[in-house]
Amino acid sequence: MSLSIAEPADPKWFLLLIVVALLAIAYVFVQRRKQKHVLRFTNMELLEKVAPKRPGFLRHLPIALLLVGVMLLTVAMAGPTETKKIPRNRATVILVIDVSLSMEATDVRPSRLKAAQEAATDFADGLTPGINLGLVAFAGTASVLVSPTTDREQTKAAIGSLRLSERTATGEGIFTALKSIETLAAVLGGGNEAPPARIVLMSDGKQTVPENPDDPRGAFTAARESKSKGIPVSTISFGTEDGTVDIPNQEGGGSERVPVPVDDQSLEEIARLSGGNFFTAESLEELNEVFDTLEEQIGYEYTRGDASKPWLALGLIVIVAGIAVSLIRRQRLP
Repeated sequence: MSLSIAEPADPKWFLLLIVVALLAIAYVFVQRRKQKHVLRFTNMELLEKVAPKRPGFLRHLPIALLLVGVMLLTVAMAGPTETKKIPRNRATVILVIDVSLSMEATDVRPSRLKAAQEAATDFADGLTPGINLGLVAFAGTASVLVSPTTDREQTKAAIGSLRLSERTATGEGIFTALKSIETLAAVLGGGNEAPPARIVLMSDGKQTVPENPDDPRGAFTAARESKSKGIPVSTISFGTEDGTVDIPNQEGGGSERVPVPVDDQSLEEIARLSGGNFFTAESLEELNEVFDTLEEQIGYEYTRGDASKPWLALGLIVIVAGIAVSLIRRQRLP
């Protein structure tokens, strides 16, 4: 049983506590007055015969319990509230994963892509059942691999089948995710309000197609579009500054080692422009922590709810206890 009085709905009921305090003071005053009357009794021998045992402290217990019970009921009447964590049963999430060649880097073991697949699979498993989860993969172009659905097995199978390709069109990934969300809203919505949506973008490198992220199909333009539609993009910059990949040399055979450092700056700007959150992860463990945070943010909503029942129940229990003690010890009500 949790007791909380944070943000009471009707705090004026606390004024009743003044009455309780006055009753307690009155009780103490009456008891002291009785004691003075007893001390005026001159025949002490007769007093010892009439009342051989002086009443102990427990004689005050019934009144004390009743006053405490009234205090607890007063708190209940004030309407205490508490924050309640409620699973979402209407929401859409699009997971947008970068599958450009830089994701082959092994600075994150066993590779950026393999680690991303493992963490994304756990993320799919951890989302609350009522959320529609979709998957978009992007390299030089973007494609919807799974339209938003509550079928997690379909999404996990698609995550496991991701394949690498050339170039990085981050903006196309976001635009494709927005289109998928709009399509689902048209199917589900009709005349009703569309469910809340969010895009989770995981990438390691800078956009290469087009080169300028402010171009009409660029990442920053897509982020602004997301903002205008009320769909935040939470970005995850995944990898380290030391990542490298071996690119086949098209001229004379062999391969060339190319550095592929993460691009925190552009991914952070995408999150800022869209109203989303920015995260970084340099290992599978850190990536799992990021996805755990996103699961909490996306899968649940927090509302203020009524918390008066525990106070009401405890108050009644204490009052009943006070009456019971009075009947047992004194054979009468207080």
